[in-house]
Amino acid sequence: MTSGKINVTVENIFPLIKKFLYSDHEIFLRELISNATDATLKLKHLTSIGEASVEYGNPKIEVKIDKEKKTLHIIDQGIGMTGKEVEKYINQVAFSGAEEFLEKYKDSAKDSGIIGHFGLGFYSAFMVANKVEIITKSYKDEPAVHWTCDGSPEFTLEPANKSDRGTEIILHIADDSTEFLEDYKISELLTKYNKFMPVPIKFGTKKEKEGENEIEVDNIVNNPNPAWTKKPSDLNNDDYKKFYRELYPMQFEDPLFHIHLNVDHPFNLTGILYFPKLTGDLNIQKDKIQLYQNQVFVTDNVEGIVPEFLTMLKGVIDSPDIPLNVSRSYLQADGNVKKISNYITRKVADKLKSLFNEDRVAFEEKWNDIKIVLEYGMLSEDKFYEKAKDFALYPTVDNTFYTFEELKEKTKLNQTDKDGKIVLLYASNKDAQHSYIANAKAKGYEVLLLDSPIVSHLIQKLEMDNQDVTFSRVDADSIDNLIKKDENIVSKLSETETTQLKEVIEKTIANNSYTVQTEALDSAAEPFIITQPEFMRRMKEMQAMGGNTMFGNFPDSYNLIVNTNSEVASKILNESNDQTKSSLIKQALDLAKLSQGLLKGEELTAFVKRSFENIK
Repeated sequence: MTSGKINVTVENIFPLIKKFLYSDHEIFLRELISNATDATLKLKHLTSIGEASVEYGNPKIEVKIDKEKKTLHIIDQGIGMTGKEVEKYINQVAFSGAEEFLEKYKDSAKDSGIIGHFGLGFYSAFMVANKVEIITKSYKDEPAVHWTCDGSPEFTLEPANKSDRGTEIILHIADDSTEFLEDYKISELLTKYNKFMPVPIKFGTKKEKEGENEIEVDNIVNNPNPAWTKKPSDLNNDDYKKFYRELYPMQFEDPLFHIHLNVDHPFNLTGILYFPKLTGDLNIQKDKIQLYQNQVFVTDNVEGIVPEFLTMLKGVIDSPDIPLNVSRSYLQADGNVKKISNYITRKVADKLKSLFNEDRVAFEEKWNDIKIVLEYGMLSEDKFYEKAKDFALYPTVDNTFYTFEELKEKTKLNQTDKDGKIVLLYASNKDAQHSYIANAKAKGYEVLLLDSPIVSHLIQKLEMDNQDVTFSRVDADSIDNLIKKDENIVSKLSETETTQLKEVIEKTIANNSYTVQTEALDSAAEPFIITQPEFMRRMKEMQAMGGNTMFGNFPDSYNLIVNTNSEVASKILNESNDQTKSSLIKQALDLAKLSQGLLKGEELTAFVKRSFENIK
């Protein structure tokens, strides 16, 4: 037996490890299983190139709990270590066996899947253990050794009677970490971090039916060959859906479609992204993409790696080029990470374009479920915006879909105003704005249905990039004012009568929320029309979605347009009884409010009562 001091530069490194090395103590299991995986994959590589004259076989990693002894065991059948290697790799903290191995075999090991660069990974064991043992036997013809350390720099190294190749790590769990002696906790961690590790992981046994009998078999907790590690040509749609359910067992709806990522230059990245059905909420969907490094789970917070607008998707990204256990600011400054983000943006855009080109009808059917992601992407990523012009859709209230260029072509003849601008009319709610939509359609105009929460931002951007186009919501003004033509409608009322009409209405409603405007409209148009000015409403909506405007705290304001050519206008003007005149004005105003969904509470109750009295 030999003993000695671990070669560390800080005398009491173990308390530092426990406190600072990792923010989350549960990471220790990920690190130790990753080391066991490395040891197994190293052996696989050495046997494949003829440097190890042993049988690789079908190795697995086993995790065991011994509650009586308060120990947790991680056992592999990998490359093992000699006494000298234990001295080097375990006692000299600065060395990482995986990194040295990769350097030595960097050309032939390129695709061997070795996790590598975990650095101090083994020592994370001391976050939960007050003593750690290693019993290991190398694949080389050398005796097994037993290393023990009690959490101080002191260690012992002695011969062991282990006869089979591989390594067993024994953690004597500390009193403040006994949760890691519970089956449920270890099972939870294995599912979280090691669900797709490339070597089978055994945790206990389970019973399976074999004919009429029940037999006991190893409980393998992981899928060593997940879908993203395979070639797209080897997978069909059912395989992708099956993997989606594997990732999200509680998700019962199938994804709309998937995007398989696979690039090896100038960085390595594989993965599968899924477009789920999305709600209009921009935040509730996030943190559903899982980031892996060589099949080791890292995080489900992929901000900075995945473009922000795609964080609402689901799926997996796996890249050995993304460093582990680093701050988000480091990730955002990392050159590879930026390239990865750009690649993912381009890949998603290319996939959407191909789906649009291959089956436009199917793409249109999915549009309402994916539009929030695409519209957000068009606002936040200029490169995506440029590509999205080919497949972004603009639906009408009649469920017809146009690209932006198709829309301009469709509307330019009928919806170009006297100043030469194409006016694109839109509604945000088909039911609430029904009367306004009907007025627009009566003129032969197309009305878009733009109802996502970021529509104000989007149309602002589209107007900036297309100076010949302007958007107006159908309830922003009377239809004749929304698309002004050269023809003028003559008012039946004289200028004096119009002024009198306006004054009596203003006096009767006495409401600062409504600006009274008199307009000579078609005699068949509504007598009173309530509109909300496009500019002010749009600015308030942008403020609500995080835009920096000065209008967010302004009260809602509305225009009350009085049609001077309507019979109601003439009746109000000619009515001599002030009470009847006031009643006419209030009834007409309430009807206008009702059409905008603005008549509520006490006002609605009074309107209903008054209406019933009028039909007695």
